[in-house]
Amino acid sequence: MAAVSWKEILLLTGLVVGCYWNSLSCGFVFDDVSAILDNKDLRPSTPLRNLFLNDFWGTPMAEERSHKSYRPLTVLTFRLNYLFSELSASSYHLLNVVLHAVVCVLFLRVCRLFLDKTSSLVAALLFAVHPIHTEAVTGVVGRAELLSSIFLLAAFLAYTKSTGADHSIVWAPIALTVVLVAAATLCKEQGITVVGICCVHEVFVAQGFTLPMLLDTLRQVLQGKDGFPYAVLQTLLKLIVLVISTLLLVIIRVQVIQSQLPVFTRFDNPAAVSPTPTRQLTFNYLLPVNAWLLLNPSELCCDWTMGTIPLVESLLDLRNLATLVFYTTLGLLAYHSLRYRHSSARTVIMALSLIVLPFIPASNLFFPVGFVVAERVLYVPSMGFCVLVAHGFKIVSQKGHLKKISWLIIGVLLTTHAVKTFKRNWDWESEYTLFTSALKVNKNNAKLWNNVGHALENQNNYAKALQYFLQATRVQPDDIGAHMNVGRTYKNLNKSKEAEDAYLVAKSLMPQVIPGKKYATRVAPNHLNVYINLANLIRANESRLEEADQLYRQAISMRPDFKQAYISRGELLLKMNKLTEARDAYLRALDLDRTNADLWYNLAIVNIEMKDPSEALKNFNHALELNPRHKLALFNSALLMQESGEPKFWPEANRRFLTYVEEEPEDANGYFNLGMLAMDANENPAAERWMRKAIGLQAGFRSALFNLALLYSQSKREIDALPVLDELLRHHPEHIKGLILKGDILMNHKKDTRGAKACFERILHMDPTNVQGKHNLCVVYFEERDLPRAERCLEETLALAPNEEYVRRHLSIVRGKMAAMSAAGQPLTSAEGATMSAKEEKPKRVKEGAEEISLDSSQSDKQTKGKSTKEIKDIEEKRAAALKRLEEIEREMLICTWNSCNNKHKANLG
Repeated sequence: MAAVSWKEILLLTGLVVGCYWNSLSCGFVFDDVSAILDNKDLRPSTPLRNLFLNDFWGTPMAEERSHKSYRPLTVLTFRLNYLFSELSASSYHLLNVVLHAVVCVLFLRVCRLFLDKTSSLVAALLFAVHPIHTEAVTGVVGRAELLSSIFLLAAFLAYTKSTGADHSIVWAPIALTVVLVAAATLCKEQGITVVGICCVHEVFVAQGFTLPMLLDTLRQVLQGKDGFPYAVLQTLLKLIVLVISTLLLVIIRVQVIQSQLPVFTRFDNPAAVSPTPTRQLTFNYLLPVNAWLLLNPSELCCDWTMGTIPLVESLLDLRNLATLVFYTTLGLLAYHSLRYRHSSARTVIMALSLIVLPFIPASNLFFPVGFVVAERVLYVPSMGFCVLVAHGFKIVSQKGHLKKISWLIIGVLLTTHAVKTFKRNWDWESEYTLFTSALKVNKNNAKLWNNVGHALENQNNYAKALQYFLQATRVQPDDIGAHMNVGRTYKNLNKSKEAEDAYLVAKSLMPQVIPGKKYATRVAPNHLNVYINLANLIRANESRLEEADQLYRQAISMRPDFKQAYISRGELLLKMNKLTEARDAYLRALDLDRTNADLWYNLAIVNIEMKDPSEALKNFNHALELNPRHKLALFNSALLMQESGEPKFWPEANRRFLTYVEEEPEDANGYFNLGMLAMDANENPAAERWMRKAIGLQAGFRSALFNLALLYSQSKREIDALPVLDELLRHHPEHIKGLILKGDILMNHKKDTRGAKACFERILHMDPTNVQGKHNLCVVYFEERDLPRAERCLEETLALAPNEEYVRRHLSIVRGKMAAMSAAGQPLTSAEGATMSAKEEKPKRVKEGAEEISLDSSQSDKQTKGKSTKEIKDIEEKRAAALKRLEEIEREMLICTWNSCNNKHKANLG
């Protein structure tokens, strides 16, 4: 038994790379979407234990909709890929290519056990380039086959070392074999079949028995002529250990799936639900179909379900001849290999064991599976096929006159297979290329038409997608999924009536509800979505909410554990303001799945509507415990903490907003709320930075612009606030609060009476009942010295807000001023003052006050004539104090500023 040389390793690796390097440019297609893109088990935030609780697709094994495929080690490699490159498809494809090269080298090592050096290399080369492997290598989910094959071959190689030089049992390799078998099974279920291969090798190769020898030994033992030979006893002991280990693995596997088989529809595998003899004839015919794919992989298809292979319904069907030829050939090979002890027989029996045993779980002969034909499950059986081809090459090449021809045939075979593999990889570039290539092979599969439609739908090409979905309904009129696709596409095209009609057709194909009857084995979970989709469509009409609720309840009656129905019904009940029922719906869904962060989030939203913020915060926290990066829970829980007004919550709210903006760096709302928190904490530089960031991401961000201007105003930077307010009003000219703040700044800090007046007049034009705008306009009249107009204006304001004390007080001041001026004989309206700038206003008022005092002082001089200079100085000081007090009284009539008259300094809605 020759070892594998470095040159052979490099040759195989180079050939694999040459055939599959273009697969690195392929994306995630077909099953990759569910296994990679939609699988939360790949995310670092998901606990590692979930890999051992969920199936291959990330669905809890306990759920009825679970596929029951338990492959945690394969998912672990996906998770490692995600850790290093997240969702970069090229890294996943690269690892698959590397794993395929490893399998090829291990396969060559196995071939050396029963083939010569040249023939074993031919077998390995053929295996490396065979086009049937593109689905297993280029399809990322095919990694399950690759990993399982590595452990399968390693387990077999370990077992071959279990016999010592003196024919004694060596237990260490057997123990290693059991461990490797378990690892192979945890990568894919078919890995357990290596135990059968080891048994075949032990009996017919290691011990050299033939079937006649075994039968003769058994006959002698039964007749009592002789006991079991020592070699037979040794073989039995080793096989018993392997079988018991296998049974333990099977028992554990059954416990993992909770003794439940997955639910498949008749569209996945039509023969599985067909009557006798159609079921048996069809399943047996599938064997030669798979054999033909190995012999002639010219027409490959990613999906062989539905009508791809018509049912064999009669014994007179000519396709039964193919079944007969297949079994005849298989029988002759088995007879040859089991009857004789020479090396050729041993090679054939090992090749047959590699072909037959790993294929049994996918054969449908013992239990139905969710597919008709799947090219990737031929990955291990193709090893036996390649051994047979290489063995045939060896026999033919030993005949002198056929040696060159045999080498020529092998060369052509390897070349054509390599070219076919390379070209086939391009089909896996995208979902559209994959499914359109499949339609070239088979146009009778409605699933393929649907999948091309899905690919176009993902490109938002709904019109063209609809054509493919409609064709799917024509190819398979009773395909519920196809009609659902038509309905969804009509909805996306805003054709609600057509969408509803399509959903109703799909609904009519569902089993009728019978009270008390369960449908777990009759209805595929995804088909129940027809009730959800139809209800979601009609609930857009406010008058049909009860009808939508009835559909949700109908889905629940057919499947009481249908979690999505409870979730959707909870949303509807929330919309109908039936808060208690909505809460109960979410709690029922949580009984089914307490690990769903979205459910805890939805329940928190119901709590908010029920005015129970403390309970809402608890449920938000539950969601974040399950998924610390749950964006909506991060944002809304932080917002809830912020709005609570309790400073003790602010640090955690700040942390959650920071985490949120890490997840959504382009969402301006996250930065805006960070700014609001900073304003609450009086961290003005940080608040300004966050508000500027929000405005930079969203031009014209109403709330951010207003609160940034307010921040400047409160920080005594009123001049900086004006350009921000100008931008706000340019985007939102009707923003009343912005107009009030701008008028305040113009009046009190720019002394721009005209500008302030224009702001307040715009407010009253939009809302004549706005008290604050009306009052501030009255103050403008006062500042313009139009006291009668100011009085009328304040009277009108008081009529609008009779309980506002500051309006009543200011009216009193105006009337007092008017009385004083009338007593002094001064005009109540100053045309000059109306056009005076703010800077001229105060000197004018001071001058007027001095004149009033001067009148009083001239009269006093007459009364105090002859008084001392000191007394006169005291009188002048008292007059100055009176003047100052008069100015203070007038300034009580200042404009109503944002801080003095508005109760809500900051508004999230601006």
